[in-house]
Amino acid sequence: MPNPTVVELASSFQPPLPLRNAHLMTLVPRYVPRETSLTDLPQESRFFSVEPQAQLQGFCHWQEDRQAVPTVVLVHGLEGSSESRYMRGIAAKAFRSGFNVIRLNQRTCGGTEHLSPTLYNSGLSSDYRAIVKELVHRDGLDRIWLIGYSMGGNLVLKATGELGRSEPALAGVAAVCPNINPTLCARALEEPRNWIYHRHFVTKLKERLRRKASLFPGKWDLSMLAQVRTISEFDDCYTARDGGYRDGADYYDRAGSRHVLDRIAVPTLIITAQDDPFIPYTMFTEAKIQEHPQIAVVAPRYGGHCGFYQGSRRDEDPYWAENRIVEFLRGMRPNRS
Repeated sequence: MPNPTVVELASSFQPPLPLRNAHLMTLVPRYVPRETSLTDLPQESRFFSVEPQAQLQGFCHWQEDRQAVPTVVLVHGLEGSSESRYMRGIAAKAFRSGFNVIRLNQRTCGGTEHLSPTLYNSGLSSDYRAIVKELVHRDGLDRIWLIGYSMGGNLVLKATGELGRSEPALAGVAAVCPNINPTLCARALEEPRNWIYHRHFVTKLKERLRRKASLFPGKWDLSMLAQVRTISEFDDCYTARDGGYRDGADYYDRAGSRHVLDRIAVPTLIITAQDDPFIPYTMFTEAKIQEHPQIAVVAPRYGGHCGFYQGSRRDEDPYWAENRIVEFLRGMRPNRS
């Protein structure tokens, strides 16, 4: 049976009537004017070594005494970056709630193509395990939260499941519309009704590969790139082989966090919409997720893909998912003796 608190929380999301259309909900919030300036927050650029030849760039917003407060690590989605509006929005809210915040770029994202010889992919959870380890051992941080959106959500869930109980400093994880089963998500993304998102992702991935190839001549054979029409073709030709997978099918299967969700040992919040155009809600209805003692799945009827733009309220801004995540962080924040 669903947790009554989770059901009540999901029902608290009340979108404007026009945004009950999943496509409008997905697209409109990205263009609504919004203040996302972080100029009043302290900021430090930092490079995290995740492999001998690979680094991720993060932008750290430290509280005055960073070791005395919890830390939130943010991971963006496919073709996003540390500068994505949702990354800046949740960063500002978490910092003003008393958390350290780190906005990460995945490999090759946010202008960091030169920092690694590989592409990014949905299975690189080892990057985030390495970053947690560095924050613990170099910075002395003992309460770390991983927060991810879409592809980033899958990555932080996968990293958390792989860590299990081995990292006491990992306090919890939250994921918004995570693609926990990339096979199903790619199939949904390629449906004709999702052509606008699909075309955007394929175009951007091709552009990124060309930029990457110019920095690492001879590493990728671009002769096939013009013939690639779908994201599954792109992943089969380039992402999978670059990441050490046999082919696209092998990549999609092994990269999904669904395989390790049962090993999660910390409080976990998953926010997803039942009408998400390309993250099928049925993935989250399995008993091993719904009955997991550490996982709360909050799934409003509406919300689109990472949209969750609500009607006007006196007590908070329209970005419902961000506000629920901050509430989750506050509620799970342990007292220090």
